[in-house]
Amino acid sequence: MDMGPDTIIWIVGLCTAGWVINNWIRAKHGYALEDEWGGKTTKELPETERKIGLLTSENEQLGGKISRLEERIAVLERIATDKGVRLADEIESLR
Repeated sequence: MDMGPDTIIWIVGLCTAGWVINNWIRAKHGYALEDEWGGKTTKELPETERKIGLLTSENEQLGGKISRLEERIAVLERIATDKGVRLADEIESLR
């Protein structure tokens, strides 16, 4: 088998094309990219920090809503389990 300069050029070209295609697919799907020395370069998005901040504030708001709903459920449970004596007294005092 003759390994002339044309064969070597084709092998180098195919390897380079494969590397480029591999990095293009990885970048398209958000994976870390390889540099020429085998290291990884992460894809940094400027929107990521903003999204994290928004999600954190939304989580805090939802936590507050949950605590208020738990308090309301506790009141409803107390009313439902009351034998009617205290509830009737409270209704009469309001009249």
